[in-house]
Amino acid sequence: MRSLLGVLNIFGGLLAWFAALFLLPIITAFIYGELVPLRGFAIGALIAVAGGLLLRLATLRFRYDLKSRDAYLLVTVSWLTIAAVATTPLMIDLPGMSFTRAYFETMSGLSTTGATVISGLDQLPHCINLWRHVLSWFGGMGIIVLAVAILPLLGVGGMQLYRAGAPGTVKDAKLAPRITETARTLGYVYVGMTAACMLALWAAGMPLFDALCHAFSTISLGGFSTHDANIGYFHSPMIELVLMVFMLIAAMNFATHFIALRKGNFTVYARDPEAQYMLMVIIASCVGIAIFINFNGVYATYLESLRYAAFNVVSLATTGGFFTTDYGSWPVFAPMWMLFLSCLCANTGSTGGGIKMFRSLILAKQSLREMFTLVHPQAVSPLKISGQVVPNGVVYSVLAFLFLYFMTIAALTFLLLISGMDFVSAISGVLACINNVGPGLNLVGPGSTYAALTDFQIWVCTAAMFLGRIEIITFAVLFTPTFWRK
Repeated sequence: MRSLLGVLNIFGGLLAWFAALFLLPIITAFIYGELVPLRGFAIGALIAVAGGLLLRLATLRFRYDLKSRDAYLLVTVSWLTIAAVATTPLMIDLPGMSFTRAYFETMSGLSTTGATVISGLDQLPHCINLWRHVLSWFGGMGIIVLAVAILPLLGVGGMQLYRAGAPGTVKDAKLAPRITETARTLGYVYVGMTAACMLALWAAGMPLFDALCHAFSTISLGGFSTHDANIGYFHSPMIELVLMVFMLIAAMNFATHFIALRKGNFTVYARDPEAQYMLMVIIASCVGIAIFINFNGVYATYLESLRYAAFNVVSLATTGGFFTTDYGSWPVFAPMWMLFLSCLCANTGSTGGGIKMFRSLILAKQSLREMFTLVHPQAVSPLKISGQVVPNGVVYSVLAFLFLYFMTIAALTFLLLISGMDFVSAISGVLACINNVGPGLNLVGPGSTYAALTDFQIWVCTAAMFLGRIEIITFAVLFTPTFWRK
């Protein structure tokens, strides 16, 4: 109980600081003369400040330094509660917005999923549109800290390769000795890349407000847009190219970005096995999908096919979630392959979702090792990535995570099927949410929103977004008896 109260004390401070984010849409409302939505943001900020300070004061005598296992509880409490507080302006300022759907929208933002129940985005007040993107950007920063500083303590994050002393960027793994310093270090990189993305989009012809919002969504791989037609609204190959480049950058390890910028040596990317495999898989898929949809007559020329295939493949594979066309109308192989890529392409320490390329590499190499052991039972065959041995403890932890990952997908899909949803919508919706992609297929495809779902189905998809974002096992560990023992 004492540890729980200590976690709540830390969370109280975090919630109070979260109120500062409300200032961005409040300032935007004044700039654009949108005075009516100010009420919702003012009330939301007041709830965050008052709730955070009261919680902080009530648990002040239980304050102590955060321990490793407390981090898992803090992550869960923070994500669930902040998403609830963030619903305030949506419920107050959007007519007919229930808590269920507002919570889905804010969880979608904080988890950088990009799924939405809101239509008419083009007519939304600027401050509300900005709020959705700010949540996505804020969630993306939290994800990086989670991946680099917290998940390695569980042995499932992928950053264990850094601790194992692997070559290349991995040997510079210790960015900072404490979680707070790590967050500050990575924050500089995150903010800098967001600013660079915004300027590049503005230079490519996107209006400044849209450039700011889409920069927030791109670096966080959130997929939110200010328009119902998403990136297809702009009809600009240059904007699509800028977004593809920054989505690929955001899908790489931010620790690698920091090391490359600090040392001014960009050869570190060539020594990053995750980045190498991700780029190879995505490039091959872009070319292959372009050939496939061109052969099936979806577009008149191969260049046109390549343009649409490249953007949408990169977007889904990196879990960015943007789209330029309704790829759900393509022959089914193409969108299903793109959803499959969302499971495995994003790198450890990135803002992307899914299994992550590190775990995918371990799974593939462990399968080969098992087959080799069957033929040569006496042989010693360590699992290696980039020439560095990966400890068996890491391998077992990753296998445990993968089991929970696929069992969660199965359980949530069956819940949607029980509710009456068709199979393609159910499986694609769960994959899109648990991988934090956003659009799925059929009922939840890029040509529609999640608004057609029932409240029960909305909660199932919300659970998928949350579990996928905190990597499932971070939440599951809270239900083990050993976690609560002194």
